[in-house]
Amino acid sequence: MNPKIIKVETVIVDLPTIRPHVLSMATMYQQSMVIIKVFSDDGIIGIGESTTIGGLSYGSESPEGIKLTIDQYITPLLINQDATNIHAINQRVNKYISGNTFAKAGIETALLDAQGKRLNVSVSTLLGGAISTKLGVLWTLASGNTDTDIEEAKQLISENRHNTFKLKIGRNNPKKDVDHVSAIKKAVGDDIKITVDINQAWDESTSKKWIKVLEANGIDLIEQPINKTNFDGLARLTEYFSIPIMADEACCTIQDAYKLAKIRGGSVYAVKIMKSGGLYNASKIAGIGEGADIGMYGGTMLEGTIGTVASAHVFSTYNNLTWGTELFAPLLLVDDIVKKPITYKDCCLEIPEGPGLGIEIDDDKIEKYKRK
Repeated sequence: MNPKIIKVETVIVDLPTIRPHVLSMATMYQQSMVIIKVFSDDGIIGIGESTTIGGLSYGSESPEGIKLTIDQYITPLLINQDATNIHAINQRVNKYISGNTFAKAGIETALLDAQGKRLNVSVSTLLGGAISTKLGVLWTLASGNTDTDIEEAKQLISENRHNTFKLKIGRNNPKKDVDHVSAIKKAVGDDIKITVDINQAWDESTSKKWIKVLEANGIDLIEQPINKTNFDGLARLTEYFSIPIMADEACCTIQDAYKLAKIRGGSVYAVKIMKSGGLYNASKIAGIGEGADIGMYGGTMLEGTIGTVASAHVFSTYNNLTWGTELFAPLLLVDDIVKKPITYKDCCLEIPEGPGLGIEIDDDKIEKYKRK
């Protein structure tokens, strides 16, 4: 008889960041994560994480709302269900709960972690196997000060910790932002890749004017310059420029990926397990991209170690992860809630070995940082 789910626990953990992290929609001083435990009657406990950025500034789910959704709505759907049949559980949850992809992603992560432990295999093995156990990881320069960002980039390059950097712009007038980015690219040199994330801050005409300047200054990739609903505009920009245009907020669901692929709305997709609703959907988006010759970029919602490792497991299975990942978020936090932190070395993240996610929660740290 297959094991049944008997209990689900959630807690919000607030971890401070090592510095203010400046985004177009918010400035982060801490990251709030919903940590999930799913208990089964065979004694296996699966762990998951649901995390967003800046409360409600990024999307329609907040940490408090995610916890409530899981506690009040998802958990009753899980109790006494077959813990090993993750597809059946997903179908059941999706039937009764619309949207709430962040909450669903954390639950699915915990179910996969538990099943991996049960079978003594990794999550990536459950998904078909890792093509590589090391994933390239960029770093976001987000102090907002040009000289500070240049100094930080050069230090990380000298340590061989990162050779690709991302800059979030859109809060200032375009000329100031473009000058800032261009100065950093010039300082670090042609061998270092620079991605620019505009976070939907520009309209289409502004994008045409200033992406041209960014392209001329050697920027390597442009992320979501215009509103996420303007699929046709994203397609026009993709056709207009030779520099790759990446769909992020526009590409959340499997349906989004399909619609964008049909009109060539972006030559790169940023895949995030939170916005897609879990690892299985993230795999399906990569499959659509592979069929349409669209490169993948392993995105982050600045999750802690649990969500970051879950993302790494699924990204490791991609044939078309041509733009690496941005799974740096645990390095942005002052502390960790797992017993053994992720290893970052030679500009890569090393996926932990062991069953399930391959990590173990530190309950003392959870107690220290949990929201009272």
